[in-house]
Amino acid sequence: MRFGVSVPCFGTGVDAALMARWASTAEAAGWDGFFLWDHLFAFSAGPVDVVDPFVTLAAAACSTESIRLGTLVTPLPRRRPVVLARQTATLDRLSGGRLVLGVGSGGGPYEWEYCGEESSPAVRGEMLDEHLELLTRLWTGEPVRHEGRHYRVAGPDWSAVCHPPPLQRPRIPVWVGGTWPGNRPFARAARWDGVVPMRQDGSWEVADTASVVRRVRSLRDAEDGPFEVVVPGESEPVDTGRRNRFADHEQAGATWWVEAVHPWRYGYEEAGEWPLGAMEERLQAGP
Repeated sequence: MRFGVSVPCFGTGVDAALMARWASTAEAAGWDGFFLWDHLFAFSAGPVDVVDPFVTLAAAACSTESIRLGTLVTPLPRRRPVVLARQTATLDRLSGGRLVLGVGSGGGPYEWEYCGEESSPAVRGEMLDEHLELLTRLWTGEPVRHEGRHYRVAGPDWSAVCHPPPLQRPRIPVWVGGTWPGNRPFARAARWDGVVPMRQDGSWEVADTASVVRRVRSLRDAEDGPFEVVVPGESEPVDTGRRNRFADHEQAGATWWVEAVHPWRYGYEEAGEWPLGAMEERLQAGP
């Protein structure tokens, strides 16, 4: 099992330079992945600093050499396919082929209907599926024509060519996020390269990992290739039982443990000081 960290793309004092330093710190401490949330606004009353995750990951790519970099997760329906194809291909090449794209359909009215975006979760699910199909075609660097329900890339005697393509083949790994238990997000994840499950009603347990693995395996064929099961959690360096917990999740089928390094686990309260020091110490301690 590999180990990553997931950190918010917002917070008082958060900027691209700090996140690039944290990515370097995480790499030096032995983490295998550094993943940023993808939100337009902070979860706290403003003003709170927010960074663009792809610009920030570009800075992180320049300060690291081996750690995986990515978003967990990007709500694709509020991003344009051609623009995202350019951003991700550029970032994958800049990082030497280390990018992971975590995706989801998104939630919360403040990033959707309040901003004039699609308000229906069902329609956003349709947009996500169509976006992924188009995005992976654009990643090939070959001419693409697409006239779908939600997206168009076509003109008279014209096709889109997004060149150069990403370094990774057959594509940048796509990990699909979803709330467990559920149906559509996990059926969608089974068609791609990984699943990033979460619960909204409690902590993530080994039984949840086992259930997700059974669900996804029932939807995939043996020849479909490698598949990542990315489980969320929180652990402390002084927690003597954490190794057993990691091993239990791995035995249940998890391939990644992603440590949630966010301010609320360190006692952050509304309008309080952002606990950047405690968060960085958790990165420094390693998995």
